[in-house]
Parts: sequence; C-alpha cells; structure tokens
Amino acid sequence: MDLRKLTDDLTVSPQITAADVAELKAAGFRSIVCNRPDGEGSDQPGFAEIEAAAKEAGLEARYLPVVSGKVTDEDAADFGRALRELPGPVFAYCRTGTRCTTLWSLSEAGKRPIPEILAASKAAGYDMNGVARRIANGGKTPTDTGDAKFSVVIVGAGAGGISVAASLKARVPDLEIAIIDPADIHYYQPGWTMVGGGVFEARDTAKTMGSLIPAGVTWIKSAVAAFEPANNAVILDGCRVVKYDRLVVCPGLKLDWGAVAGLEETLGRNGVTSNYRYDLAPYTWELVQGMTHGRAIFTQPPMPIKCAGAPQKAMYLSADHWYRTGRLQDIEIAFNNAGGVLFGVKDYVPALMEYVEKYHAQLNFFHNLVAIDGPGKTATFRVSKPDTEPETVTMDFDMIHVCPPQTAPDFIRVSPLADEAGWVDVDQVTLRHKSFDNIWSLGDVMNAPNAKTAAAARKQAPTVAENIVADINGGSARAQYDGYGSCPLTVERGKIVLAEFGYGGVLKPSFPSWLIDGTKPTRAAWFLKEKMLPPIYWLAMLRGREWLARPEPISVAAE
Repeated sequence: MDLRKLTDDLTVSPQITAADVAELKAAGFRSIVCNRPDGEGSDQPGFAEIEAAAKEAGLEARYLPVVSGKVTDEDAADFGRALRELPGPVFAYCRTGTRCTTLWSLSEAGKRPIPEILAASKAAGYDMNGVARRIANGGKTPTDTGDAKFSVVIVGAGAGGISVAASLKARVPDLEIAIIDPADIHYYQPGWTMVGGGVFEARDTAKTMGSLIPAGVTWIKSAVAAFEPANNAVILDGCRVVKYDRLVVCPGLKLDWGAVAGLEETLGRNGVTSNYRYDLAPYTWELVQGMTHGRAIFTQPPMPIKCAGAPQKAMYLSADHWYRTGRLQDIEIAFNNAGGVLFGVKDYVPALMEYVEKYHAQLNFFHNLVAIDGPGKTATFRVSKPDTEPETVTMDFDMIHVCPPQTAPDFIRVSPLADEAGWVDVDQVTLRHKSFDNIWSLGDVMNAPNAKTAAAARKQAPTVAENIVADINGGSARAQYDGYGSCPLTVERGKIVLAEFGYGGVLKPSFPSWLIDGTKPTRAAWFLKEKMLPPIYWLAMLRGREWLARPEPISVAAE
C-alpha cells in the first residue's frame, strides 16, 4: 500500500484490496472511507467487499463516492462530517488518493491557514493549488469572484515592491499597477542594526505604507492566499481574485522564530533579543548598556538569511560599546555561527578578523541554535562539524542576540512558483520566472544566488522594471542583474567595512578606493551608512530615482 499521511488523524492512498484491511488494522487505523464509486475501473474491488473485510477486522467503514473531477461542495461537507463522526485515525482511499485529499482540503477551509493545507497536501504528494480558490472561499465554489484586473500586479510592498512600482511608473506613467500587501507600516530594516547599537531611534525606521505607495498605483490591502499562474490570477484571503497581465513577486521572507524551541516565549526578556524585529532592536541597546560582566552570545543560523552580516554587526557594535566604557575585559563574547566561515566573501575577512581579535570574541563555527531557555539563561546548539558526528552543546548566557532561521513565506513555498527549496524560481540574470514568462521576482524571496540585502533590491528593481517594459513593447529582456549586494559591516561606532560584491563573490565597489576602500574600515563608509543611505532609501529608491542603480544593458552572453 502507498500510505500518505495528511494529518495525525487522516491518511489517504490509492485503491486498496480487501487483503490490505488487516494491515490497516495493524497500523492502528479505526475507520475506512471509500471515495471511489463502484465500477469506476475493471480491476476495482467493490465497496461491499472492503466493508466486509473491515467489519471482520473491527473497523468502521463508510461509502462516500465522488465522481472523478467533480468534487461538489456537498461532497466536501459530507467528508468533513465523516471525519468528525468516525473513530480515528481514519484511512481514506480512491483511485489515486487525489479525491480524498481534495475533500480533506476543502473540508479544512477556514479551520487551517491555506498555506498549511497546501503544504500538507504537497508533502503527501498531492498538488491542491487547483482548488486554492475554493479553499480561500471557505471550501465552497465561488459564485462571484469580483475580479479586478491590472496590467502589472506586485505582491509585496517592501523595498523591492515599492521600488519596482516607482521605477515602472517613471518609465510608463499611465501603466495600471496594483500592489498587494496587508501591512500598515513600512520599515527601513537596514536601520535596525543601528537602533540596536544606539545610533538610530526605532521610530525613524518606520513610515506609514500609504505615504509610500507611488501616486497612481492601487494599494490592495490584503494578504495573498495562493497563485493561479495558468489563469494569470492571484487569490487573496477571502477568495477575492486579482487578475494580471504581468506579475512581480517580492513579499520578502519569513522569520521562523518558532524553529528554535523556547525562543518565542522569551523574546524581549530574560536577556534574549534580536535586531531582526522592530520592537526588539531597542531592547538590544538596553541590554548592551546595562551589561557589565558575563557572557554575551550572538547567533547566526544556516543560510540563506536577510543581510548575512547583520548577526556579526550586532556583535561588533555591542563589543565596541563595552570596549569604550572599559567593560570588555569582564565580558565574554561568543559568535556562534551555523556556517563554517565568518563572511562569505574572503576579501573582507582579514579586516573583520582584526576586530574579532580586538574584542576577544570567540568564533564557534558549525554551531546552530536549536533551543533556548530564557528563565534558565541557557542556549542549546547543534554542532555539526565536517567529518564528525553531530553533538549538542549547551551554553550559559547573560545576553543573547538571536538571528532567527529564515524561509520563503508559506504561501510562496507551496505555490507553483517555487523551486524545490521553496524560493521563487527565476533566471538569475533577467529575474524572469523560469516557467512563467509573465512573472518576475526580486528581493529576498527569489532563488538567485545573491546576498539578500536592501542594496540588492535597489539594483534589482530597475532591472525588473526595464525588462517588463521591454516585454510590454514586444521585445526581449534589455537589462541584466549581476548579483550586486552590499553589506555595510559596522565594526565599530564610526567605522564600517563596506562589503560590495556580486555573483561568485566578485567585488563590485561603487566608489573609487581613494574615497572608500571596502576591504578596510573607513569613516567615509560610516558616514554613508548613517547619513546618506536612509534618505537615499526613502527619497530616491522608493521614488524610482535610480541613483547608482541604473539598469545594466544585457550582454549577448547573458542572453
């Protein structure tokens, strides 16, 4: 038998025989549901035969036949009722298991989040995106979807989404564009490192979303439930449907706090903090100011993560404060990194190592945070060094700065747009989807092998805008993205190692070395980070002014 588990209470499979019932009994099932009509196939045992075997084994059996390809709302309701009435766990079967999974998906509508339903189905080997619209409609067939239609629909109003909308409007002012995002506030997330270091105020990193949406762009304040790329449609929560000619997907990524046992319960207290959250970055600075002795741990999870340098930036700024206030000799600093290197581009490592040594920080590579006990002030790490058996290590702390594991959002991971790892599958040069010609992606959610930074999105947005306009005009891609990303590594208050690089770790400096040598700590780079980048973000990037970000013409080799 090909048993496929959907939940602890329901498993489905293709057609079974009476001889399989004893095995189902042994596996712990207490009920059997048949969703395949008798006589559908010449080699198919009738339900009476299965029912007799079930009774002999002491199992309950129920016949809920559904015609292939014609699952009605009543069928789904009957299936949900059967799951409530029958003793569990329940086993259901049809010809392939697809009808059973469809019935379960529709019956769970409104009880579980749509991405959870789609993910469970996908894990069992069944793609339920075809009924996503019905799931979003509470499990019922929509009668009036009230479709809205736009030339370009953008999912996500973060740095990438607003920037690409502004860049498109600058090129084609009358283009009909909609941005879909449920958030009320837009954050300048690169500023949170500075908040945690006592340089910026948190309130200066936030603005209302409505004040930033470009003029003439429709803001649809809703969450996306699913995609129907075959129908050029985006399904919103509540089953509203938005149609498009071209789609841009850039909702950012998901911070998976729940992946670390005990973390969510202790965030913001017990010395547990993170600059990856707006409300916690001020707590980082509070802890740094109040710490006079003990151990401070800074963690970094497996890649990819948003701004790969941010975990160590927090360490450097904290250590610099303790150094300047004469407390460093009484504080033990540990940087616990799930990876095996301090920074992925080797040219910047020597300068960083000078500060690691200055602050007497202990580098613990291959240490991945898996659990935290806030009240007990202990953190547990899984240590997986090459060619050695993994082990678990627990460390005491007085302060711990956590960088959470990160994934694509759930509604992306279970969609037809995602690759096997869950990221939007794009061509890394044109940022066009590999399977759907009228879809592009940028920012943290797509799978190009670049650093996930706001600086990367600043370069990607004009590239996507240029290529969409070319497509509208009937031409091929005109612009290419070279993998540019920037990570201003705040090694001390007043100095930054300005890491700028593209695909393959190739250095991509924006300034001449006499002004800013990115491989060395400079005050000029600090001035750029503190004084220039915030207004460039708010007043240029989000308004379609492509300062130092004009799209690069595509080369013959790239095509």
